[in-house]
Amino acid sequence: AVGEEMKGGGVGELVAWGGRSYRRVVLDSGNDESATRWLRMIDNSHQLIVPTSASPESAESAMLMLEALKERDEHSAQLAQNAVIVVTDGERSAHIQPIASGFIDAGLRTFVIPFDSGLKSGPLRFGRLRPSTQQQWMKVAAAASQGF
Repeated sequence: AVGEEMKGGGVGELVAWGGRSYRRVVLDSGNDESATRWLRMIDNSHQLIVPTSASPESAESAMLMLEALKERDEHSAQLAQNAVIVVTDGERSAHIQPIASGFIDAGLRTFVIPFDSGLKSGPLRFGRLRPSTQQQWMKVAAAASQGF
């Protein structure tokens, strides 16, 4: 995988290369905040989207990452403050509303993606999702676009 092979300096080169042809470059960072490539991705980002599941452990990890970014530098703090949080309900979790509320209470734009069997089986196709799920993903996209 590119992320496993790419060193920290390669992220800036990748963003510059993509920026020559595209107005938006989207990076999936994985979740290794201590990796040099992850930090370079943050340095080259304009908008942060933080997906988390409805498990308390995942939500806590996401919140700790955002808190660490706020302490890192001004750019990282801005990304953390303007992050779009996506809480997914892949298992019909009873924890989803309290978890979403925790992010909302922290002043973060937070969206809940409801359980949808179209996200669990086979290739992901927007048209296979329930209208309520489609609507929530459109809201996520609109919120994220405000950061550009």
